[in-house]
Amino acid sequence: IAPSTPANERERIKDLYSYSILDTLSEEDFDNLTTIASEICDTNISLISLVDKERQWFKSTHGLNATETERQYSFCAHALNAPDDVFIIPDARRDERFVDNPLVAGDPNIVFYAGVPLVSESGFPLGTLCVIHDAPKKLSPNQIKSLKALSRQVMNLIELKKKKNQLERVTERLDAKNKSLEKFVYSVAHDLRSPLNNIISVTEI
Repeated sequence: IAPSTPANERERIKDLYSYSILDTLSEEDFDNLTTIASEICDTNISLISLVDKERQWFKSTHGLNATETERQYSFCAHALNAPDDVFIIPDARRDERFVDNPLVAGDPNIVFYAGVPLVSESGFPLGTLCVIHDAPKKLSPNQIKSLKALSRQVMNLIELKKKKNQLERVTERLDAKNKSLEKFVYSVAHDLRSPLNNIISVTEI
């Protein structure tokens, strides 16, 4: 069963695009967090997934060689509809929403899934930090607590990248204005030099 679309989808997508993170290169800071998530939860796979209009794209993957999948098959897209909760599927083979999902029936053979929504400062769920296993599983309260803490760190990193990008754009605009000002000052100085030289010559005479 395909995930339902959030009521605020247009605003959510606009917020997602404001981060300019989709299709960027992998980064060690994000990869470290997915590695830790898999270690804590003892799962084969961990992902940082961002849900676009028609796809889910992975900023970081641990244990999976893929960059994106179709949104209609996305577990993470289901999690967007409950941004305040951890979305947990103990056994996808016994869940009517996922029993015939290609990601369950075939590679990577998802059985267990747990995803914590990545909620932006504006309150929109952009995707999830999720852990995946090929066998039924349950997470302890401490594991869930740790996964939530890691998801907050992922979102902090995403927010920091956005602020860095904004700062770089402001710096570029200031540099451009400074160059324009330098050209203006040079032009004014050049235009004033000739009449000033004439005045000096007349004064000397």
